[in-house]
Amino acid sequence: MTSFRALLTELAVPRLAGTLNNETVRATLKRELGARGFVVMEHRFTASPRGIWVVTACGRALAVTASAVGAGILLQVRGLFPQLLLLSVLTAFLAHALGAMTGILPCPWPSAAGVNLIGVRPRTRISVWLTAHHDSKGQAMSMAGRLAAVCLAAAGSGALLVLAVLHLLGRGVAAPLWLPFLAIAALGGQRLARSRPHDASPGAVDNASGVLAVLAAVDALPPDAPVGVILPDGEEFGLEGARAIVRERANLFGDTAVLNFDGIDDRGGVVAFMHRGGPVVDAVVSGLGARRWRRLPVLVDGIAFAQAARECVTIMKGGWQTMRVVHRPTDTADRLQLDGVKAVAAKIAASLPR
Repeated sequence: MTSFRALLTELAVPRLAGTLNNETVRATLKRELGARGFVVMEHRFTASPRGIWVVTACGRALAVTASAVGAGILLQVRGLFPQLLLLSVLTAFLAHALGAMTGILPCPWPSAAGVNLIGVRPRTRISVWLTAHHDSKGQAMSMAGRLAAVCLAAAGSGALLVLAVLHLLGRGVAAPLWLPFLAIAALGGQRLARSRPHDASPGAVDNASGVLAVLAAVDALPPDAPVGVILPDGEEFGLEGARAIVRERANLFGDTAVLNFDGIDDRGGVVAFMHRGGPVVDAVVSGLGARRWRRLPVLVDGIAFAQAARECVTIMKGGWQTMRVVHRPTDTADRLQLDGVKAVAAKIAASLPR
């Protein structure tokens, strides 16, 4: 078996779903699972970036609509022309967003061939699945930037909705007071419109660290432990791999607990994203001393796995500095010592039933 330091170097390369690096990393993972006594099966599916396209289209629609309404307020003149112009812009861009959401407007980015890896040991009845997505994704902004954009877009849109309702109720607010909220909504939408994925992030934290946590937990457990391994692909396209395996292989998850790892940094605290509780999940979360969250503004494979599993939790470790490198070229292997991976894996193994 390869040392974890060397293995991190092999895994932490740009590996968007469908690329050659993604295939190379998958071969490395099959080798490592095989060395640990697992029989590895491939589950193939088509990974579509449509979910990211919807976010991008909605952001663009919000940004242009808010900007157009703001320009109309600043350039108010008498007559119907400005109102008709703004109405047409609003209608066109809302149609653009709704068209992307409903599929009427097709995604302009190509789909990719995704491959999930499923590892089981012979004659082992699985009661716990250890999972971590093995693909990575680059974007024009980090995870922190995207969360900030979502907050801006939501705050601006919510305020504008309240102002619109007040206007309809005859309690209208002076037009200039709309401008700050229009600016906030436009800025948030403009940032979300930059969500197009590219293959430029090595993805050391997101999510080579999660994959290593799975392998480290396996190494800390006895060979006959009732655990299996699933390493989904296409998570960065909107949980495509996890959704596909739940849809097509739901029988794998009957009466099992899923422990999903997504981003295990050396720094920061441990967070448990509680998708579906139960005795195994509760024991693991207590053993980790993790903060429990029922809702987080992030998409993780555990959301999909929870639809089929008896119990499910996503384990993360990090902080704001972690989110500032996720999806960026700076998410490299040299910023990790793997102390977080080793500590999380040891506590997980100690908490699982033997």
